[in-house]
Amino acid sequence: MPDAASAPRLGSLTWLPAAEHPELLGAPVAAALPALGDRAWVAAIDEDLADTAAFTEAYAVPLVASANCVVVAARRAGQTTLAACLVPATTRADVNGLVRRHLGARKASFAPQDVAVAESGMAYGGITPVGLPEGWLLLVDAAVAAADLVVVGSGTRGSKLAVPGAVLAALPGAEVLEHLGQPVPEEPRSRPAAAVADRAPDDRDVGWGERPRDPGDDDRRYLEDRPPHWGSD
Repeated sequence: MPDAASAPRLGSLTWLPAAEHPELLGAPVAAALPALGDRAWVAAIDEDLADTAAFTEAYAVPLVASANCVVVAARRAGQTTLAACLVPATTRADVNGLVRRHLGARKASFAPQDVAVAESGMAYGGITPVGLPEGWLLLVDAAVAAADLVVVGSGTRGSKLAVPGAVLAALPGAEVLEHLGQPVPEEPRSRPAAAVADRAPDDRDVGWGERPRDPGDDDRRYLEDRPPHWGSD
C-alpha cells in the first residue's frame, strides 16, 4: 500500500490512497478501483467546486494536470451508441470530426446531461473513465495517456482522482487517439473603439432621415433629405 510520503503533490489538496477510501468515490468507481491496484489517489473537495475552472482556481491544481471525461452519443442506422472521451482540460473533444469518424457514426454529439448521468451511474461533473459501463468505448487523447499523473473525476462531485495516464489508457475499452482534444476557440474580440471613431461622418447606422435636436432648426429639411454619402458640412 502507498504511504503518505508517496502521495502526489498537486495543488493544496491532501491526496489519499483511493483503495483505502471508497467512501469518497461514486459506486461504479469504487467497484472498479481494485483493477488499478495502488496507482490511484483521491482527494476530497467542495462539491460546488467540482467544475474544472472552479476546481483549478480553488485548489491551485494546474489546468494542464486535469483531464475532462465527456459522454458522447453516436447515431448510425437508427441506433445510438454511447462512448466516453478523455481529453486534456485545456482542450475540447473533437466530437463532430475525429470522434464521429472513429465511431463510424452518421452523427455524434455530447450526450444530454440526464442520459450521461443515468447511463454512467455517476454524478454530472464527476463522470470519470474509471468504472464506465461494460461495453463502452473509451477514447483517450494521446497527451493524457502520456501524462505522469492526471486529475479526473471520481464518480461524485465531492472528490477528485489522480491516476497515471498510462493506467487510464489501459482501462477496459480504451483506445488512444492523437489529436482527440482540439484547442478551445478564443472568444471573439470586440471591435476597438478607435475603429468606430475613425469612421466617415456619414458612415453611421442612421443617415437618411436624421432629425436635428431642435425641431425648429433651419437645417431640418436638409438633414432629413440628405443621402448618406453627403458630407456633414
